[in-house]
Amino acid sequence: MKSLPDSGATMRRREFIGFVGWTAATWAFAAHAQRGEGRKRIGVLIGRPQNDAEGQSYVAAFQKALEQLGWRSGDNVVIDYRWMAGDANLADTLAKELVALRPDILVINATVGVLAARRTAGTIPIVMVAVADPVAQGFVQSLERPGGTITGFAVEEPAMGAKWVELLKEIAPRVKHITAVYNLDSSPFAKLLLPSMEDVQASLSFELAVSPVRNDNDVERAITTAGSQQEAGLVFLPDSFLGSRREMIANLVAKQKIPAIYPSSAFVRSGGLIGYGFDRADIFRRSAGYVDRVLKGEKPDHLPVQMPTKFELAINLKTAKALGLFISPTLLARADEVVE
Repeated sequence: MKSLPDSGATMRRREFIGFVGWTAATWAFAAHAQRGEGRKRIGVLIGRPQNDAEGQSYVAAFQKALEQLGWRSGDNVVIDYRWMAGDANLADTLAKELVALRPDILVINATVGVLAARRTAGTIPIVMVAVADPVAQGFVQSLERPGGTITGFAVEEPAMGAKWVELLKEIAPRVKHITAVYNLDSSPFAKLLLPSMEDVQASLSFELAVSPVRNDNDVERAITTAGSQQEAGLVFLPDSFLGSRREMIANLVAKQKIPAIYPSSAFVRSGGLIGYGFDRADIFRRSAGYVDRVLKGEKPDHLPVQMPTKFELAINLKTAKALGLFISPTLLARADEVVE
């Protein structure tokens, strides 16, 4: 007859196994907590919609550059993204959401984003990305010595207005009436670009109209009104609101059969005629370097605001053909991207 097992020994074995399991779980939790304590947190506010291909290229460039600097998302850094689609009201809400997460640093794209973040960030450092003339807008004291908690990467200078007009006249010489379009709320800096456009009116022989917009209906009205002018042309100024509506804008302009110039090559890939501006994905890539330096202890006011180093000229030949425009070999040779 078999003897019954020692119940006391069985209980002791169970207690030992339970103790080992509890100890392992405790150590695992402690290790995870320790890793969590060592993590840094980055809040990122982007001026495009979340499903926008251009906006996603910003994220890809930024994260790749961070990884090359040793910051791995989900490992030693947590990155929280918010997407405002050029909406000034939404920018305020999303900036508050990011600040509530208690980030170590904020990366803020576009003027309207910086305006929103500055109101709520307190002492949290801000690296601005693709913001026009930050000195004139009062974000920093100077490019060399920003002062305060904001530094980063600027984009358009006031003289760019004249450059866009010159390119539009080069690709469409017959244009005599040019309308500049921008959103009053999301691009308050746009008016800084107008004087340089006015400066070249006499030499390039054109009339200039300004058409501020606030919503999609305003955009359609502005384009339709421009289309009612003879020998009309359009200049779309840098603006996260307009940049978030590239397909809609390019389609409306095509219906009116107006030559138009845009502030980025992304518009040209959406069907726009010509685009000239900065590689914004490259600026996001470069911003990772400043994030790295601030997270390692440097102060934003000691990091000079940097200007763009990479410009892009893009031309859509299909759109040019539809408008009956001849693109000179010289202009084509200067283009960085040609859409067939």
